[in-house]
Amino acid sequence: MYLTEVNTLQIIRKQYQFKLKAYVGAFTSLLVMQVTAILFSLGGTGGMSSSDGYLYISGTQYNGSIVIAFTMLWAFISSILITTKAYRNDDFTFVTNRFTSHVSNIYFLLAASIFGGITAMLSGYLLKLIAYLFYNYDAILVTEHAISSILVGATSTIFYILLFSALGYVIGVLVQLSKLFIILIPAFVIGNLFLQAGERVSPLVDFNKVVHFYISESSILLFMVKVSVTILVLFSLSIFITNRMEVK
Repeated sequence: MYLTEVNTLQIIRKQYQFKLKAYVGAFTSLLVMQVTAILFSLGGTGGMSSSDGYLYISGTQYNGSIVIAFTMLWAFISSILITTKAYRNDDFTFVTNRFTSHVSNIYFLLAASIFGGITAMLSGYLLKLIAYLFYNYDAILVTEHAISSILVGATSTIFYILLFSALGYVIGVLVQLSKLFIILIPAFVIGNLFLQAGERVSPLVDFNKVVHFYISESSILLFMVKVSVTILVLFSLSIFITNRMEVK
């Protein structure tokens, strides 16, 4: 019987390696999303113009903000998909339980977020290169970035993508718990937005304050702590919910 003993860490590692190979389509869809976002960004992601009646100046800004937004959307959708029944059944090829399945999924989402964050950040430089080569601008102003600022930008992008992954994952788990959440979650979000737009009734959740809580942080370390705690709570909630579900 000793020869048949299984090791939890070994099972998680095998499941993680399996999912990296089996879910390669997720990375393909990520690249498709990012290429689509780049096409949307070719006209510029921002701009300015000024005139004094005699002289007119206009400028177009290029960065990877649209690509990052598309990548976060991809992470949100992909996280929901891997909680569905078809993906859960893939784990039955291993000696497994719900905990090891969740942990391997979290590792996969972490790897996908790192890959997506790095490629999304690099897309901003690709856009500037395209603008330089194919657009006939009278003058081009290139902002130099120090290595430290690039690392901070890449790190924050990865954390944002992982945050959306955790949010999508817990929503996917709730939907697996009860199909009513397919209606309840959108109804809550839309209803809360209407209440927030009004003046007489206070919203249940002020989305503006929630967004401001994360994006207004000037310290990268405090930002990482905020997002890490939120991610930990969301993934822990997902594990707790499934542990309360009946065994198949």
